[in-house]
Amino acid sequence: MKVPTDYDNPGHARASALEPEMADNYVAHTMIGDPLADAAVEALSKLRRSDSNRLISAYMSAPDGKELPDAPSEVQELFDDVLSPPDWLDLPSLTAGIHMFHRNRKMVIAGMLAGVLVEGFSTNISESFFITGRLRDQGVRRLQQNNRHMVEIFLPGGMGPYGDGWRLSFRIRLVHAQVRYLLNNSEDWDTDALGVPLSAAHVGYAITAFSARLLKHMRSLGAKFSEEEADSFMATWRYSGLLMGIPESILFHGEEDALKLYEIGTMCEPEPAASSVVLANSLVNSAPLVVGINDPAEGQKLSQYVYKVSRALIGDTLANQLNYPKQSTFGVLPWFRVQAKYDRFTSRFLPKIARKSNISNFTTLLSGSWYHEEGITYDLPDHVYAEESSKW
Repeated sequence: MKVPTDYDNPGHARASALEPEMADNYVAHTMIGDPLADAAVEALSKLRRSDSNRLISAYMSAPDGKELPDAPSEVQELFDDVLSPPDWLDLPSLTAGIHMFHRNRKMVIAGMLAGVLVEGFSTNISESFFITGRLRDQGVRRLQQNNRHMVEIFLPGGMGPYGDGWRLSFRIRLVHAQVRYLLNNSEDWDTDALGVPLSAAHVGYAITAFSARLLKHMRSLGAKFSEEEADSFMATWRYSGLLMGIPESILFHGEEDALKLYEIGTMCEPEPAASSVVLANSLVNSAPLVVGINDPAEGQKLSQYVYKVSRALIGDTLANQLNYPKQSTFGVLPWFRVQAKYDRFTSRFLPKIARKSNISNFTTLLSGSWYHEEGITYDLPDHVYAEESSKW
């Protein structure tokens, strides 16, 4: 097995002592991309950008008896794969996770922004974002696109064939493949040290964070949900991950398996680099703009609060590695739990107040999501640096 030099570290050795098969599997997947999507993107690169976009849009629209345009064989093979749902998929069972997601919107947003995304950027996942400048040049839009994907996969029908969650999951797969293509043809990426760009290991790791790790943070913030709802939430993310191109060889099976993969993957990753520090802090400071706060004083106040919540969730060790400001987190999580109890009380005994709160929370969730006027588009980046790429 070829091990990238960044993963020949003491953490990998410790992970191997605990879970040798999982640790070796994780590191092996740092050298694997997405063969089907990578071949399709290379074939599409020979077409004009506008033709490529129209072709993908045609295939990603419900056919309704329409004749699909001819596409390169590599593209047809990719779409055949996407349109073949796995045997384990049970779409009706995803409903419980949808209800849980919307009942706990505040904890979802806080856990994702202050916990999961920061933790993801503390790994080598940050390198592709740092090199391309995607979070630096278009950070707010990038975060709003991330929110949009999460919202859509947890709307009724979103993960059915040609639903918006289904299509956005596949769009992420194409974007990842295109960025991988651009970075592989760039002098900026060091495969010997880092593995392949946007590797199967990193996408597989990210999906464990979006699912099981997010559930952990939500519980810390006071969310309450049943085992059935948690299983349904995990199943939604698992199917989204499959659509995003994660091979089943590193795709989690359930919450316990995902948490173990997250733990072992974190151990295998090197210590946070400068890119992690830059991106984690950029993420926190982008939070006010994501939700539409443009006043500098109000924005600074919210950023400081997000830092405090984030430190409470990720712990002092990682927060210090990411150069967070020194802050006390006393009372932060208990206050969230008190608010969660109050929300449950109003939902049960004060339905009018609960409805107003629910509308406000949902509006905040939508305002922090990116919606194209023309609907979902399939333009792909055409330059490795975000500031030099056409809009997509």
